[in-house]
Amino acid sequence: MTTAASAPAVSAALAARPIGMFDSGIGGLTVARAVARRLPHEQIVYFGDTAHLPYGDKSTAAIQAYSVKICDLLLRQNCKLIVIACNSASAAAYELVREYVGSKAQVLSVIDPIVAHLGRAYAGRRVGLIGTKQTVNSNVYKKKVDDLNAGVDLHSLATPLLVPMIEEGFFKNAISDDIIATYLSQPDLANIDALVLACTHYPLIKEQIARFYAGGVDVLDASDVVAADTEAYLAAHGLLAPVSEIPPAHHFYVSDFTRSFEESTRIFFEQEVHLEHYPLWD
Repeated sequence: MTTAASAPAVSAALAARPIGMFDSGIGGLTVARAVARRLPHEQIVYFGDTAHLPYGDKSTAAIQAYSVKICDLLLRQNCKLIVIACNSASAAAYELVREYVGSKAQVLSVIDPIVAHLGRAYAGRRVGLIGTKQTVNSNVYKKKVDDLNAGVDLHSLATPLLVPMIEEGFFKNAISDDIIATYLSQPDLANIDALVLACTHYPLIKEQIARFYAGGVDVLDASDVVAADTEAYLAAHGLLAPVSEIPPAHHFYVSDFTRSFEESTRIFFEQEVHLEHYPLWD
């Protein structure tokens, strides 16, 4: 693997450009936070498409249209890298976004890093996966895992109630415990060694899921895996931001202003944030 020391030479101006990320709402903030902690010198431009959440019950064509419009904004912000911080958008629009963006920026999905992790850590074992209808019905995880030929026995379950529950802040209570337990008790997820949280919203309920399994199942949060993959990619391409004593100023855009998103962003990044409204037209 190419190391930072042997990475191709690029201009300092290019390396100093921000990382763009987008999701349907607050879920992608789990990835953004992990990247910010791992790469404290990188500036992040984040877009939450709050007007169209959740993506999980949208058509592939709709998600692709939203994704392209968001990438227009991120490219105007001179992002060097675009991370699709949403499993539904990664499943529906990754190839289209790569083609659309072309050489203007690099594009990463949240799916490939966790698939690679499964191949390394869970070869020959039974693994469960929960995600939106869009992610599960696309079968993208199953196809990619099978292509590894590592013997990972993947079983997926759509859990459509979880994203709206999380977006409304309706978790960490008895009712959400019941909803989570109902899903996790389904036969599709029986006798698993690990559970993939295949939606970037789900780390917000990771503690509740882990409590249900009482240590008997590894609960895999993709955000840290994606952050490590982002660092490795930037290092390999000589795109790590220069070290600075001044912390970067992150920028946050939303397609529809919501107080809950502003509050979530402030809590995640432990600083006051200003949300800029950027509507997407259907």
